[in-house]
Amino acid sequence: MPDLPDPLTTLVRRHREPAVVQAVRSTLAAVISYVVALQLSSEQAPLTAPLTAILVVQVTLYSTLTTGIRRVNSVVAGVLIAIGFSVVVGLTWWSLGLIILASLIIGRFVRAGEFVPEVAISAMLVLGVTRVGYTAWDRVLETLIGAVVGLLFDVLFVPPVWVQPASEAIEHLSRRMGRLLQRVGEELVGHTPVAEAAARLHEARRLDQEIVQVDASLRQAEDSLRLNPRVREGLLHRVVLRTGLDALEITAVVLRVICRTLTDLAKERTGETLFAPDVAEALREVFIHLARAVESFAVLITTQVSANAEEAESRLVAELAAGRTSRDRAAELLLQGVRRHPRQWQLHGALLAEMDRILDELDVEKRTERLAEELDRAAREQRDRHPTLHRVQRRLRSTGYGWRSATGGERVE
Repeated sequence: MPDLPDPLTTLVRRHREPAVVQAVRSTLAAVISYVVALQLSSEQAPLTAPLTAILVVQVTLYSTLTTGIRRVNSVVAGVLIAIGFSVVVGLTWWSLGLIILASLIIGRFVRAGEFVPEVAISAMLVLGVTRVGYTAWDRVLETLIGAVVGLLFDVLFVPPVWVQPASEAIEHLSRRMGRLLQRVGEELVGHTPVAEAAARLHEARRLDQEIVQVDASLRQAEDSLRLNPRVREGLLHRVVLRTGLDALEITAVVLRVICRTLTDLAKERTGETLFAPDVAEALREVFIHLARAVESFAVLITTQVSANAEEAESRLVAELAAGRTSRDRAAELLLQGVRRHPRQWQLHGALLAEMDRILDELDVEKRTERLAEELDRAAREQRDRHPTLHRVQRRLRSTGYGWRSATGGERVE
C-alpha cells in the first residue's frame, strides 16, 4: 500500500498555489475593508465594502490594475441603479426584471467589459437590503471603500510572482513528451501492432490538453511579472518562457505527426516488423536523444541561475549533436532499404523530415536568434506605446541606474 502524503507536507506544498494565495489575500482585503467601512459608514453591517474588495483583488498586480477599474465601474453602476429603484419603486417581481435589464444595458455603456453581469448582481444585492434613499448612499461609500482598500492592498502587498508554477508545468509537459518519445523508440524494435501504434497516437493527441493548461499557467506568470516592483527583467523572463513553450508546442505537434506516420506504416505492415533490426535500433537511438533533448530544453528555459542554465544548455547541445548523428545513420540505413524494397518510401522520408523538424526546433543557436528577435520586437512595441517612459529609462541607464544584465539575474520564484 503506498504511503499517504503527510498533511503538513501537502499544506506546505499548496500554500503557494495561486488559488490558495488568492483566497487568503481576498479574505484579508475584505476584512480590512469591512473594518474601515465600520468606521466611515452609518450602516451596522457595511457588507458592500468587503464584496467590492473581493471583486477587485486579483491574483496578480497587473490584473488588479487592469481589471480593477472595470470591476469598480460595474459595482458602482449597480449600486447607483439600485439606489434609483429603491427610492422610486422598491423591490417587486417586475422591478427586479427592470433592474436586471437596466443593469445589463447600462453595463455596456460604463465600460464594464466582461464584468457586465456584476452590474446586475451588485444592483440586486443592494436592492434587497436597501429600503431608504439616504441609507442607499452609504452603499456608494462602502463600494468606494472596498475598491480603494482592494487596490491599495495589492499595491502595498504585491502578489507573488507565479513563474515557478509555470516553470514546473513546462517541465512536467517536457517529461511527458520525453516519455512518449522513448516509448515510441522502444516499440520500433520488433513487431508493432496497429493497436499499439494507435495508442501512442492517442497519447500524443492528449498532449494538446496539457499544453492548454500550461499556456494558462504561463499567462498568469506573465501577468505576475508585469508592473511588479519586485521583479527586474520581467520582459526577459516572459519572452524566454513564452518562446520556449511555443517551441515545445510545435514539437508536440510534430510528435503527433510522427505517431501518425508510424501508425500508417503499421497498417501497411501488419504481419512484419516496421523496420529491419539495424534500422529500428538506429531510430530508437534517435528517439532516445530527442527525448533527452526535450527535457534538457525545458530545464534550460525554466532556469534563471546562470550556472544551472549553462549546464542544461551543454546537455541540450550534446543530445542534439548525438541525435543528428543517429539520425544520419538511420537515414543511410533507410535509404539502403528503400533501394532494395521501395515500399512506403514516402513514410520513411516523412519520418526523417519530422525528426529534422524537432532537432531544428530545439536548436540552441536558432533559439537564441528567435529570443533576440522577440526581445527586440517587444522593446519596440513598449517604446512606441510608452515613449515618455522609454526616455526616462534611457536617462537612468545613462546615469548608471539601469536594469541588470540578462545574465546573472536572480531566480524568480
